[in-house]
Amino acid sequence: SCLQTREEILADTSQLAANPEGSAEPRKEYEGGRNEAGERHGRGRARLPNGDTYEGSYEFGKRHGQGIYKFKNGARYIGEYVRNKKHGQGTFIYPDGSRYEGEWANDLRHGHGVYYYINNDTYTGEWFAHQRHGQGTYLYAETGSKYVGTWVNGQQEGTAELIHLNHRYQGKFLNKNPVGPGKYVFDVGCEQHGEYRLTDTERGEEEEEEELVTVVPKWKATKITELALWTPTLPKKPTSTDGPGQDAPGAESAGEPGEEAQALLEGFEGEMDMRPGDEDADILREESREYDQEEFRYDMDEGNINSEEEETRQSDLQD
Repeated sequence: SCLQTREEILADTSQLAANPEGSAEPRKEYEGGRNEAGERHGRGRARLPNGDTYEGSYEFGKRHGQGIYKFKNGARYIGEYVRNKKHGQGTFIYPDGSRYEGEWANDLRHGHGVYYYINNDTYTGEWFAHQRHGQGTYLYAETGSKYVGTWVNGQQEGTAELIHLNHRYQGKFLNKNPVGPGKYVFDVGCEQHGEYRLTDTERGEEEEEEELVTVVPKWKATKITELALWTPTLPKKPTSTDGPGQDAPGAESAGEPGEEAQALLEGFEGEMDMRPGDEDADILREESREYDQEEFRYDMDEGNINSEEEETRQSDLQD
């Protein structure tokens, strides 16, 4: 934004230097109102030397109020400005077609907003300093699954519920993965309780020379009960340093599961594998869970979300 301001000032200076007598101008870099000091003030339209354009309100030489800023790379921002910075309500459309609609503060996504990704995934919830932070819902368009819960510095972390077509997982997440006690709730009318434990992956012969060991959470089932109400304890106010969210004690029913549930979950009390996604990906894509009478596996496969990296690069270019 500071660079854009200097460019606008240079544009005004070059325009006056090329036209000291007030002769005809071959091309105007700015058209609009000015105050007594000669600063851009009121409604105006500007063409920056780098090819970007802005049309909207000015106040004392700075973009202030409602405006539309178009970048030469195809990106554009439509919304409110305060002293040259995006602040208030606004929509940013990125070159790849993804977009953010919501609140801004000091040129950053901050407050409540919705991000629409190019693969049709969406995130709706709280933002802090340009990152997903606080309470939010991420919907995976391909599978229909969704993560509903706490985010910390852009990552799934804290108390949450992972909802799928015919079952859901309730527990806590850390570094994008489920961790500690939790439970799977099945639509047939029963719950499987257990916990995710961190274990080292088994390495094949071709990996014997590798020093790195991948740690993955593995599900260990403990018992099966009838359905019970899940009432998580939500954080009062998330911060950028403290991980919000507290572990929620899940109430348990003393009853035994029905015959249908018992038949479905027969053999489930072993271990459930948890495979991590590519750590270079911005988020993990949850795939629908497949279960039968022999086993139940919970997978989080690699996501193809690159728009967060793209928007970060675009924000750097804007500044």
